[in-house]
Amino acid sequence: MAADWLGSIVSINCGDSLGVYQGRVSAVDQVSQTISLTRPFHNGVKCLVPEVTFRAGDITELKILEIPGPGGNQHFGDVHQTELGPSGVGCQVGISQNGTGKLVKKPTSSSSAPQNIPKRTDVKSQDVAVSPQQQQCSKSYVDRHMESLSQSKSFRRRHNSWSSSSRHPNQATPKKSGLKNGQMKNKDDECFGDDIEEIPDTDFDFEGNLALFDKAAVFEEIDTYERRSGTRSRGIPNERPTRYRHDENILESEPIVYRRITVPHNVSKEFCTDSGLVVPSVSYELHKKLLSVAEKHGLTLERRLEMTGVCASQMALTLLGGPNRLNPKNVHQRPTVALLCGPHVKGAQGISCGRHLANHDVQVILFLPNFVKMLESITNELSLFSKTQGQQVSSLKDLPTSPVDLVINCLDCPENVFLRDQPWYKAAVAWANQNRAPVLSIDPPVHEVEQGIDAKWSLALGLPLPLGEHAGRIYLCDIGIPQQVFQEVGINYHSPFGCKFVIPLHSA
Repeated sequence: MAADWLGSIVSINCGDSLGVYQGRVSAVDQVSQTISLTRPFHNGVKCLVPEVTFRAGDITELKILEIPGPGGNQHFGDVHQTELGPSGVGCQVGISQNGTGKLVKKPTSSSSAPQNIPKRTDVKSQDVAVSPQQQQCSKSYVDRHMESLSQSKSFRRRHNSWSSSSRHPNQATPKKSGLKNGQMKNKDDECFGDDIEEIPDTDFDFEGNLALFDKAAVFEEIDTYERRSGTRSRGIPNERPTRYRHDENILESEPIVYRRITVPHNVSKEFCTDSGLVVPSVSYELHKKLLSVAEKHGLTLERRLEMTGVCASQMALTLLGGPNRLNPKNVHQRPTVALLCGPHVKGAQGISCGRHLANHDVQVILFLPNFVKMLESITNELSLFSKTQGQQVSSLKDLPTSPVDLVINCLDCPENVFLRDQPWYKAAVAWANQNRAPVLSIDPPVHEVEQGIDAKWSLALGLPLPLGEHAGRIYLCDIGIPQQVFQEVGINYHSPFGCKFVIPLHSA
């Protein structure tokens, strides 16, 4: 009878397209070939609908997982008094548009008449209780059913554990027997027994709670306690050695004094080095007096020219690219430098610089106008320059028309201002402006009027003059003036050069 299977828990395989359903049989109708499950689960997930109906034609496989005892199906109400065929019938599930499945039974050749499946009362003992009406079933079918029950034993265990874990919170939980099961239940309640409504909705405020902890006050309290007790709670000696970085001095030093150079007159402009030392500017008269006193003590003009030439050539080589440009692999890219020199001491400094550049494989073109009488310092420097591979020209027509790598300007001298009106001077200024090459000025004077050639860099000797914006970036070179010579002219001097001979200066 169909009513005998009401309340049984079954598993219906609907194929790959619709999956597997589990639930308790609530209705069986053999006339329409349908079966209904209450509280169904689809692929392990509880369905949203309370009941699902399947057609027999949509079922691929049907397994009985649990058969209720006598009287267990009375709460399902009225059922059509029809019989269900063998549970081993092949089936496939299809779901209609309204969300309910239909089950249709497929007849097979092995069974010509409907047969009743015996109910199973004790799962552990595998005993099957057969009603008097069901004793007429063939022995072969009962054997097949018992084999199907034994194969589904493991699935029933997994289903029971899964169904208990997915039970609604308000649904009664079956009692577990045994002390061990009771202990496990207590542990589960302690871990998962909190009410979901008690979980706070807001996130934990880490920043706010961290702000409540005063780290400095706590460590100060710990240090105070350790000093009073004379012990260290962390197992570290009471006197912890101070740790220094690689650029810190171990010895305690005095406070840094950045203004180490003072001059006897009012300073019109100040500069500072990369390390922050203040370098004041000096007037042209004080600078000239400084060089005169140094020459009296043995720093002759020849020495000063040589030192200026070395420092200026080092700076020029750096501006030309340094080791990236001047190496044996770049012999085909020799840099070209144009030297513009006047017939005075400033021009002699430029010639000395050109000689050192030529010695470092730089192509040097020296421009010096022809004069009937030259200074002895210029004559001596020209004699040395002629021994190099450098080229000397006296006409601007012999200067290159293409841009050069660097132009060194030594045309101006504050004692020979009248030279600025000479045609060769104006022509040299025009050539330098048209060449568009960067300009380096060596020991430029302070002009009250705008200078004809705007320099990108300017190199000052000893102490800088109050140069303007036309001088570009200002660098300072050490020409070897002793400290007592500075003191003799009233300058309190402390070298700002450190480990270098040429340093950059910045406007303070």
